[in-house]
Amino acid sequence: MNSTPLAFLKGHGTENDFVILPDPENAVDLTAALVARVCDRRAGIGGDGVLHVVRSAAHPEARHMAGEAEWFMDYRNADGSVAEMCGNGVRVFARYLEHAGHATAGDLAVATRAGVKLVHLAKDGDVTVSMGRAVLPDAGVTVTVDGRSWPARNVNMGNPHAVAFVDDLAHAGHLRAEPAYAPATVYPDGVNIEFVADRGPRHVAMRVHERGAAETRSCGTGACAVAVAAARRDGVDPAVTGAPVTYTVDVLGGTLVITERPDGRVEMTGPAVIVAEGHIDPAWLSESAV
Repeated sequence: MNSTPLAFLKGHGTENDFVILPDPENAVDLTAALVARVCDRRAGIGGDGVLHVVRSAAHPEARHMAGEAEWFMDYRNADGSVAEMCGNGVRVFARYLEHAGHATAGDLAVATRAGVKLVHLAKDGDVTVSMGRAVLPDAGVTVTVDGRSWPARNVNMGNPHAVAFVDDLAHAGHLRAEPAYAPATVYPDGVNIEFVADRGPRHVAMRVHERGAAETRSCGTGACAVAVAAARRDGVDPAVTGAPVTYTVDVLGGTLVITERPDGRVEMTGPAVIVAEGHIDPAWLSESAV
């Protein structure tokens, strides 16, 4: 890898941005140090994470899904840590597959560490992802910023979230550092923390601290967790009412539309854009391996 230029693309979904590394045969030694350097916004390409594009059959964590999905999204956080899932990332991943000629408008399946996700590439440009069903553990959580605390809803969308409803998004503080939460044992592998304020009927706005990336402009799984938590708060749980419920979720980088259906399936719709592509200098890659 260090003697050959490494192809990359840059993409974003509601300004949650990613470096895309096409690697069909899983030949790249994608170390945590390399990921962190690539995602560095001053000394690297810059991104909230890396979308490592690998054929499912070529990756040991995805081979069992190869019969359902040809491609595996090997997602890494900006600090190099491995993540189970990224909702905005799946949309951008699907957009890359279309861009590269591996998919066309319509339906496709993408393997992730949180299972196979079904994606619909609409002709109008938006991408819809069936995110699966939310899990709502009973464990209570409290989130604290600058001495102020809020109860948070524990929601798992394939990755863990703590959703706190606040009067003003400014109450979340600067979000450069992870907000305190308790009990810490509820999230042994860390957590994504969403702060949510109402904007109108079935309309909320959020800010998020993503584990491994600090505050980001958007978080797809976080928007899903927020919609699920809001539906429970508002007494419109689809499993109880028998009717789907849709929330508009404003993030710093745009807007996502989240629908939860009576069978528990959560669907997320939003944009996904490829903005650039090129090659990483092999000399720089060699330096990153030192």
